[in-house]
Amino acid sequence: MSSAALSAANPVTAAVEALVIGLYASDDGPIAADPALGDLAELLAVAGATGRPGETTVIPAPAHYKALRIVGAGLGPQSDLTPERIRKAAGAASRALAGNRSVGSLLSRLNIGAAAEGHLLGAYVFDAYKEPKKQPVEKFVLFTEANSAANKSILRRAVIGAEAVGLARDLVNTAPNDLPPAVFAQRANAAATEAGLKVEILDEKALAKGGYGGILGVGAGSSRPPRLVRITYTPTRSKATVALIGKGITFDSGGLSIKPAAGMDHMTSDMSGAAAVVATVIAAAALKLPITITATAPLAENLPSGSSYRPGDVLTHFGGKTVHVLNTDAEGRLVLADAIVRAVQDKPDFLIETSTLTGAQVVALGNRTMGVMGTEAFRDRIALLAREVGEGGWAMPMPEELREGLDSAIADIANVAGDRAGGMLVAAHYLKEFVPEGLTWAHLDVAGPAFNTSKPYGYTGQGGTGIPVRTLLAVLEDIAGA
Repeated sequence: MSSAALSAANPVTAAVEALVIGLYASDDGPIAADPALGDLAELLAVAGATGRPGETTVIPAPAHYKALRIVGAGLGPQSDLTPERIRKAAGAASRALAGNRSVGSLLSRLNIGAAAEGHLLGAYVFDAYKEPKKQPVEKFVLFTEANSAANKSILRRAVIGAEAVGLARDLVNTAPNDLPPAVFAQRANAAATEAGLKVEILDEKALAKGGYGGILGVGAGSSRPPRLVRITYTPTRSKATVALIGKGITFDSGGLSIKPAAGMDHMTSDMSGAAAVVATVIAAAALKLPITITATAPLAENLPSGSSYRPGDVLTHFGGKTVHVLNTDAEGRLVLADAIVRAVQDKPDFLIETSTLTGAQVVALGNRTMGVMGTEAFRDRIALLAREVGEGGWAMPMPEELREGLDSAIADIANVAGDRAGGMLVAAHYLKEFVPEGLTWAHLDVAGPAFNTSKPYGYTGQGGTGIPVRTLLAVLEDIAGA
């Protein structure tokens, strides 16, 4: 990942290849966010800049600048300025400046954290299989009025968050042939061990011995067996205990209830929840948050074969509850139920689960807004924090009558309802069945937001987005009172 450093130097004479300035949109043309750079705004206007959000305009730098080029990053009207506008402007500039080794930015004078996050995330490139046409920016120099300890702390927090998002994106973007459950577990173990965290991995034999019927059932059709990964961060003094749980279907064909071929390649992203919780607990440890956190990632590959589980099967979850399988493509809730019951044994104060769980989330809220369900006050707080960090969250209800559709005549519960109405909310009801009464909990359905199948925008490229890592970190900081 690119690096970022603060500087109180004069940006005119700074030794960078390109200089990014913010531009506000107005009826009279673009206005430089830094009043001292009005001359640059005029030059950028001649080149077509308007200051509208997402716009980047590149011109040669005037002779008295050390930089070779100037980049105008549109912020929209000044009255509409938000940290997210700054993140997106920084991200768009980072993508436009690929090929430059060093970039200076004045967006940090508006908001250091937002500028740093936007620049670092916008510069992200996944190059495991293909060399990019232009290398991402190596170093961002963020200009500030004062290179103070407070500003350094803000930058450090932004860098840790961006690195966590980068880790999650790397995992999501890795091709499924290279990331079966065992390899995911190995990579999670390596990253967590390097961070000094405790790791527990259950293989298929341990899962069978423990009675993890959901995970084993979903993974039965693959020659690459399932795993359960648990990563624990324990600070010296802890204010609370939090369970993070993330769905880790390393590839989802739908099993015998097979998906249509069109778009099935996107199911490489069905382990986005697991990637997010692994990255989040590592980042929380780096931030030394005063809360105990255990990330639990149930990992399986859902494939059709002679050994696959079938519609009509009855599985026994960890803890003893039975489920009548009516659709093998509703597999996420099966592995998550096992993980939730295991996580609850640690007696957490809060439980947060995230998953690319339902296509119904996309139908209801689109590709950029996650649905948040669970304990009402906690749900609402998470949705608000998700919007504040720019990951888009919306609180959703769990109407009681939708639970009735999960009743089964032969098992404790069915894995799908008889009709498709309210599918995202029905799935949340399934998960709720495994959450003890009184435990504060939330379910984040990120089926659309976790994977960008369209063109890049702001600081988000194609493929894995890393959502909801920054939301989870914000929630953990909120719980910790940081």
